[in-house]
Amino acid sequence: MPRPCRPPLVTIASVSVLPLVFTSGWASGINAYAVVLLLGVFGATGLTDDVPESMQRPEVLAVAGALFLCEAVADKIPYVDSAWDSVHTVVRPVAGAWIGALLAGQSGSLSDVVAGLIGGSTALASHTVKAGTRMAVNTSPEPLSNMVISLAEDLGVGAIVTFAMFHPLAAAIIAAVLLVAGLVVLFFLLSRIRRFLRRRAQRREERRLAARVERPPD
Repeated sequence: MPRPCRPPLVTIASVSVLPLVFTSGWASGINAYAVVLLLGVFGATGLTDDVPESMQRPEVLAVAGALFLCEAVADKIPYVDSAWDSVHTVVRPVAGAWIGALLAGQSGSLSDVVAGLIGGSTALASHTVKAGTRMAVNTSPEPLSNMVISLAEDLGVGAIVTFAMFHPLAAAIIAAVLLVAGLVVLFFLLSRIRRFLRRRAQRREERRLAARVERPPD
């Protein structure tokens, strides 16, 4: 009796884990919680055998999902998004390094340390593009641009991470092109970023002076 056909599982080790490490690092620099959530769901649902069990645990998925929802809201509010990015300057690269090391450890085709360095540095680079772009966008008085860019980032991360599970090399090439393009755009936005930083410093000084004026005399 012929055996029933089963859909082929995605096997990272068969194509080398390096492209997925790079792609997950790039995506982590934009939305680390979405990457953890997506990879964990892919592993838990049996789409792939190569996502570590530690990323499939229900508590990990629950926390990643809750934080993803928080980011989905905060990331669409002008100035709140930049504050959120500041907090995640450390979180996103660490997440990229952690995910890369776990993927490499699961596949055994790449050193955990090397994978961690690749994932972390790529996440730091894409985070820099994201945070710098948001500073430039926040110089505009209307809030719609923040929402559009944030939604595009969410959809882009989801699409490319999903694509990477089936075509890791092609997804890594797309991520690399987007990263380079983002760095080039960031260079041309430097003047707007400096304007944002000046406005933020001015607002802090105004709040400090206002607090000093309102303080009752001793």
